[in-house]
Amino acid sequence: MNPRRQPALQDPAAASPLSTPVLALLATYFVIVWGAGFVATRLALQSAPPLTYIAVRYAIASGVALVAALLMRAPWPASAAAWRHAALAGLATHAGYLAGSHYAQYWGLSAGVTALILALQPLVTAVVAARWLGERLSGLQRAGVGVGLGGVVLVVAHHVDLGSIPVRGLAAVAASLACVTAGTLYQRRHGAGTDLRTGVVIHLAATALVTAPLALLFEGFRITWNAPIAAALLYHVLLASIGAFTVLHVLMRHGQATRVTSLLYLTPPVAALFEWWVFGTAPTATMGLGMLLTAVGVALVTRRA
Repeated sequence: MNPRRQPALQDPAAASPLSTPVLALLATYFVIVWGAGFVATRLALQSAPPLTYIAVRYAIASGVALVAALLMRAPWPASAAAWRHAALAGLATHAGYLAGSHYAQYWGLSAGVTALILALQPLVTAVVAARWLGERLSGLQRAGVGVGLGGVVLVVAHHVDLGSIPVRGLAAVAASLACVTAGTLYQRRHGAGTDLRTGVVIHLAATALVTAPLALLFEGFRITWNAPIAAALLYHVLLASIGAFTVLHVLMRHGQATRVTSLLYLTPPVAALFEWWVFGTAPTATMGLGMLLTAVGVALVTRRA
């Protein structure tokens, strides 16, 4: 699941703005669920390797999303090309994104650092769009790029000094960032006309269909069924894949997508705090400063005039 690509699917018939208390409640739910999801992933990976867990999670989630779309009588794409575009966007923003981020944690990268690097996605998308799609960056946005990257370097360099960041974990999360950026740009170009509800079904189903055979081939589809992995699946399917997408859809329908997107920069500290609570991995002052700089940098890059 990647929320930063969803505004491209916004329903043009937006409803009236939400009241401040309702907006705060929904946005808080979304940020906490998304940030804690990184810790739920780390918990699940103790009982199943990454591709296996993704395949099981998305098989369940696609079934639930399909039932919801049918009950709501959501419109399906009208052409084979639209189905293909939705599937390709889903594979990049779900399969590629999660495979990279899950393997990063599977190979020892902390949930907080993983969330921090992936929080750069709006920044990287803006830079790529400016370089190859002709979208100009203002001086303030260019400064935001430097500030955001500086925050990541501060966190990562601190851990490297301690010898605690695995190189293959960094490579995996970098691949995850590349996939979600490519998927976001592809979605922006080819998927704007797809209904959110049926688009999510296609994304989830395509991810399950691709990751299941890969999990069988490379991981033997090994999974230990126990209380922790059942809790992680329940969390990811209901609270994240279904609940968070529903909240985002409500926010977009009421014209609040931009405001809630700005709160996504809080997910790295949320992930770090939940990791501290569940696994006892305490964040350092340097890590907190780096996360703050990254949030400021991404906010500068993604701000609207």
